[in-house]
Amino acid sequence: MGFSRQEYWSGLPKGCQGPSLGLCVRSSGETRLNKEKIIQGQGIDEPLSETGFKQAAAAGIFLKDVKFTHVFSSDLTRAKQTVHGILEKSKFCKDMTVKYDSRLRERKYGAAEGRPLSELRAMAKAAGEECPAFTPPGGETLDQLKRRGKDFFEFLCQLILKEAGQNEQFSQEAPSSCLESSLAEIFPLGKNCASTLSSGSGAPGLAASVLVVSHGAYIRSLLDYFLTDLKCSFPATLSRSELTSVSPNTGMTVFILNFEKGGKGRPTAQCVCVNLQGHLAGVNKTP
Repeated sequence: MGFSRQEYWSGLPKGCQGPSLGLCVRSSGETRLNKEKIIQGQGIDEPLSETGFKQAAAAGIFLKDVKFTHVFSSDLTRAKQTVHGILEKSKFCKDMTVKYDSRLRERKYGAAEGRPLSELRAMAKAAGEECPAFTPPGGETLDQLKRRGKDFFEFLCQLILKEAGQNEQFSQEAPSSCLESSLAEIFPLGKNCASTLSSGSGAPGLAASVLVVSHGAYIRSLLDYFLTDLKCSFPATLSRSELTSVSPNTGMTVFILNFEKGGKGRPTAQCVCVNLQGHLAGVNKTP
């Protein structure tokens, strides 16, 4: 789900004073335990299934023309395999160094890890609570998960602002293979959209295009942070349930972040799409 192309591009700031960041967040591919509805969290480090590898490859083909400037991933095996599956299909980023960060790990489910999802729901019911608000013994609360996501996001913003400050030419350059131009192809607009943006609209090119591979519950928490803390603008067609659902395997969510000159204050955020999975057409079908 997302904006129409016209809604998205008309929402970009004209003559933005500070740098802009394109952030593409994807969840890891499917594992055997995903299919069996077993809670993995952080303690069960399951590799991708055959379907999971196909999902990663499909995501890579979908993003093959994007020239990412930075790539981050959870350090859990399923995320590592997903990000490598994506980069293997890239025209520009096959040899890019991936930065693994434990802050991108899935939510920790403590005593529920390795158990069926039905048992987690039963534990929540016995405690008089509901999922996902319920925290199993030894697990991570939603507030703790959100703070972890906020910590990574603030680190990422500071990194991009520092690099943008070292590159005074970022506002004069809009590479045809950056996330901005690729989005102009993914969300059909007029033929001259990308060139208009870079030359005639007064909108600068993106200072950075960042790929982040994480996990479903983590991404749901990140969406909550963008919605409640950053007051992010989301596509009007999205329902509340879509914003609060767990990201499907290799589902894609894209944000455009705009910073004030000098990097003061929080960035303004606009969400282009949430849990996009059109690239998976045919991949998840069982013969």
